[in-house]
Amino acid sequence: MELYDIIFYLFAAITIVSGIVVVNAKNIVHSAFSLLLTFFGVSGIYVLLGADFLAIVQIMVYVGGILILLLFGVMLTNKITDVEIRSGSFQVFPAIIGLAAFAAILFGVMTSTNWKTESFEIPATTTFQLGRLLISEYALVFELLGILLLVALIGAASIARRDKE
Repeated sequence: MELYDIIFYLFAAITIVSGIVVVNAKNIVHSAFSLLLTFFGVSGIYVLLGADFLAIVQIMVYVGGILILLLFGVMLTNKITDVEIRSGSFQVFPAIIGLAAFAAILFGVMTSTNWKTESFEIPATTTFQLGRLLISEYALVFELLGILLLVALIGAASIARRDKE
C-alpha cells in the first residue's frame, strides 16, 4: 500500500465519519463543526485527484463563506445551543435497501473495470490551464463578466447610499 492510498483512505474516513456525525448529532453546533470537517475531507480528496482549483474553491466558498455564515447564525442566535434535535426513528428497511443498492453498484464497477491496474497521470496543476484559457480563448467573456460585476457593485453601493426622501 502506497502513501497515496493511505492518505486517500484517511481523507475518505474523515469525510464519511464527519458526515455521519453531521446527520446524527443532537446538538446543532456539533453538527456544524462536523460539517467543517466534511468539507475539509472533500477538499483533500480533490487535491489527491489533481483538481487543485476545485479544492481551493471548496475551501473558499463552502468553508470560508457558507459554513462560517451558518456558524455565526447558529452561535449568535439566543438559546440555540441548548436545543435538542429529534432525528426520529431509524428506519431499518430503507437503510438496508440503500446499502444493498450501493454495494451492488460498487461491486459492479469494481469487477467490470480494471481500475487498479490501469496507470493514469495526475496533472501537475489545473490552475495554470484554467488561467491560460481565461487569458486566451475566453478573454472577452472574462472581461465582460468583470465589467458586469463592477456595474453590479456600483449599483449596490448607490442603492445602499441613497438617502430616504
